[in-house]
Amino acid sequence: MGETTEIYDLRGLNCPLPVLKAKRRLADMSPGELLWLETTDPLAVIDIPAFCQEAGHRLVETTPVAGGHRFLVERGS
Repeated sequence: MGETTEIYDLRGLNCPLPVLKAKRRLADMSPGELLWLETTDPLAVIDIPAFCQEAGHRLVETTPVAGGHRFLVERGS
């Protein structure tokens, strides 16, 4: 397998901070790079997919984890 995809810890942050921080982090990445976002904000299951759609990123996977969710996002072009 290739390199391990980084996990960006956004636990403990509430809307809109997870999306704002994810937006900033993804802006520094190259198109096609992957990033896991880990959140505890219950609204993230709505906010992260909506953000990806608006910003042109691809939501590859959503996984429930203890206390929240993890989202695998592929940086758009």
